Amino acid sequence: MIATAKTGVRANVRAALFAVPLAVAVAGVLGTAAVPAGATPQPAAPDKSLTCRGQGVDPEAVVRHRTETVIHAPLSTIWKLQTDVERWLSWQSPVTSVKRLDHGPFRKGSAFRWTTPIPPTPATPATSLDITSTVEQLKRGACIRWTGPAIGEGLRIDGVHVWTFTKVKGGVLVRTEETHTGEQVEANVPAATEILAQGLEGWLDALKTTAEARAGHHHDH
Repeated sequence: MIATAKTGVRANVRAALFAVPLAVAVAGVLGTAAVPAGATPQPAAPDKSLTCRGQGVDPEAVVRHRTETVIHAPLSTIWKLQTDVERWLSWQSPVTSVKRLDHGPFRKGSAFRWTTPIPPTPATPATSLDITSTVEQLKRGACIRWTGPAIGEGLRIDGVHVWTFTKVKGGVLVRTEETHTGEQVEANVPAATEILAQGLEGWLDALKTTAEARAGHHHDH
């Protein structure tokens, strides 16, 4: 009974916090873990998350996915594809528009606005997400962390997304991890997690295919 009461209080606190600015929201105050019956609540382990300059995904978020792959291409090719955001349209079919909101090299503080469709869930209609991402941490050739809101019809998601790039024999190990918080995604964690997982797996697959095709053409690895 105590656990139920606690969850209710936390849910109310979270609802009240929806009015706070995004910076605070991204800091992770919105997360509230809905523990399935019979499951033991696991303590958040942010140290196990991917990080960039010491910062990771939202440790409290219940909607999360992490994946990785080895891409057989030079790091320079992969880094350029990933950070030249205005050219995402040429290799990422789910991206329907993208615009850099600053100029010059992709760096801490860089921001970009992009759109992507998402399928319907039991809680929300099919909609197009309008995402504004801001680079919070970046280490050239090693990692990127961006955060920001995604707004759709009847839907708001606050996302934190980390990418790491590590040279390995024959290529680069690319890892990615993302968390989503928000009332609508938390209403159906399995559906929201599946949509996030499909998005990340598809992105990594497209990055691998595109980078390896370019490396094959140029023989620069």
